[in-house]
Amino acid sequence: MKVQDIRPAIGSNRNKKRVGRGPGSGHGKTSCRGHKGQNSRSGGGVKPGFEGGQMPLQRRLPKRGFASPNRVEYTILNLSDLERLGLDEVTPEKLLEDGAIKNARDGIKILGMGELTRAVKVKADAFSASAIKKIQAAGGTAEVL
Repeated sequence: MKVQDIRPAIGSNRNKKRVGRGPGSGHGKTSCRGHKGQNSRSGGGVKPGFEGGQMPLQRRLPKRGFASPNRVEYTILNLSDLERLGLDEVTPEKLLEDGAIKNARDGIKILGMGELTRAVKVKADAFSASAIKKIQAAGGTAEVL
């Protein structure tokens, strides 16, 4: 099979429906919209969620919860990720540089999943208790920024 031989499956591509092009087309006069009514008008139709005057679902359901404006959203990284990077010193700048994280959000938090086999100096905004324990057990240091 060659690229120049690739074709769409027969019947998968259909011509665009051309409406309002005379009675012979079968789609003339009212252009498949029917006679009168809201949907026959230009700009006609109801807004999304409108249920004909019945109380719409998004208003029938109760509001729930609370979104804190002060929420801190960390970018998380596990010890297994640090092990794979092979760095002796880990800082947010180095993690961004190496592509280990895309953006630092409100800071970086190191979690304790995985093992460290060598001493690593880690600087981050937050650590889990198990991460600190494992970093220190490997002979490294965990510094909170």
